[in-house]
Amino acid sequence: MSDPAIAVAHAFIRAINRQDPEAIANLMTSQHRFTDSLGNVFQSREAMREGWTAYFRSVPDYSLAIEESYAEGPTVVMLGVAQGTYSSDGTLQEENRWKTPVALRALVEDGLIAEWQVYADNEPIREKMRRAVSAKS
Repeated sequence: MSDPAIAVAHAFIRAINRQDPEAIANLMTSQHRFTDSLGNVFQSREAMREGWTAYFRSVPDYSLAIEESYAEGPTVVMLGVAQGTYSSDGTLQEENRWKTPVALRALVEDGLIAEWQVYADNEPIREKMRRAVSAKS
């Protein structure tokens, strides 16, 4: 991991794996751009600090396991697995655990993440969310 862009992207992953929105935000540019796996775009460090905080409420043990990383200049592509446990009330129940392959693209500018894009199948977590909603009905 001698490439500086890969080192920054992996620091971002470590902050995500600690579920630390403040550390994540500290690694973003002020105009950070996040694109989720459905193509929704969110922009700004502050919006994403709030977004990560909310996401960790829903998936308190979210983590990324990176198996491969490739860099071309400031662009880093990482391949691995995203996993976690969906929780509507803060409790972690094994039946709400999910895991899916993931690809991530990061654009690094001046040692910070300017863009973060997720490519993953959302169906595993969506299924857990639907089940939780129907159980409450």
